[in-house]
Amino acid sequence: MATERGFVEHLQSQSGLGQALSFRRMFGEYALYLHDRVVAFACDNQLYLKPTEPGRALLGKVSERPPYPGGKPYFLIDEQLDDRELLGRLFRVTAEALPLPKPKRPPKPSKPKTTTKAKTKAKAKARTAAP
Repeated sequence: MATERGFVEHLQSQSGLGQALSFRRMFGEYALYLHDRVVAFACDNQLYLKPTEPGRALLGKVSERPPYPGGKPYFLIDEQLDDRELLGRLFRVTAEALPLPKPKRPPKPSKPKTTTKAKTKAKAKARTAAP
């Protein structure tokens, strides 16, 4: 079952972080970003927070489950969704504990493509120039 957009919009509102907490649709589910870091996934209308020591300290007892089959275990946030202050703090401490993403490499410049006609002309010219 895919996550509904309304669920992630509710998370964004409930966290008190506004547009600082952004989200992007991925494979029918959502990744949640804070300060350019993926801090959580929303899968099947459930929130899975990336596991960090500061997050574990805030939560105390945690329930860990993979957000999708074959995935690593994440903190399943359920009852804490109604606590605005805690939810916002969880997102903030998780983002602070995660490294910045590696910068993307600029794309390699592409070689100019020669058309088949141009290749044929070049070959013909090379044959006539040869002694």
